[in-house]
Amino acid sequence: MAKKFEGLPREMIAMRASKEIKDGDYVNLGIGIPTLVSNWIEGKDVILQSEIGMTKTGPLAFNDDIDQDLINASCQPVTELPGIAYFDIFDSFSMIRGGYMDVIIMGALQVNGRGDYAGWANPAARGLDIGNIGGSMDLCAGATKLFLTMTHTAPDGAPKIVNEISFPLTVKGKVNMVFTDLAVIEITSEGPVLKEVYPGLTPEDIQSVTEPKLIIAPDLKEIEL
Repeated sequence: MAKKFEGLPREMIAMRASKEIKDGDYVNLGIGIPTLVSNWIEGKDVILQSEIGMTKTGPLAFNDDIDQDLINASCQPVTELPGIAYFDIFDSFSMIRGGYMDVIIMGALQVNGRGDYAGWANPAARGLDIGNIGGSMDLCAGATKLFLTMTHTAPDGAPKIVNEISFPLTVKGKVNMVFTDLAVIEITSEGPVLKEVYPGLTPEDIQSVTEPKLIIAPDLKEIEL
């Protein structure tokens, strides 16, 4: 029977990933958990770009702040920050494909220890081998740094950090860091390095729900929020 551990809620996964964004970074957030990162950039000089054609997007909007013309990749309403600019989808993808993005944060269905990941189609769940990849290939190919935010395991407890990707690939060899509800893992040329763990869990616990052999960082610590 697959093991299951209590871990961080989605908002806290996003919060931890946000700590890797530095002042001056040009950032794009994918659908799902990544969009929550926008709620944790207050006080940073960060440019968030929405691929529909906005820069300087702010946190998610609620109540009176909602404008359905201002949305992120998940079609969630967002707020505007000073300096916001609007442009068409062609200019947006010129930015995305041109290598201007310092950080891309995406959700994932699977990732392996070599930095390959799949995030757009789950044939097992859909019964089909098709899906909507959107702009994720373009985003990942042009990223300087590619981070993933996701749950460590699937709903049935199966590992999502695997030896071999079984779903349609989004990109090969580009992932730098993986932030899950249980751990922070850096993808290196030597293999996946376990850097942080959910409080109360051990490296052995994380390894039990992770297929690739983890390298334990000498300064391993609890997840810092």
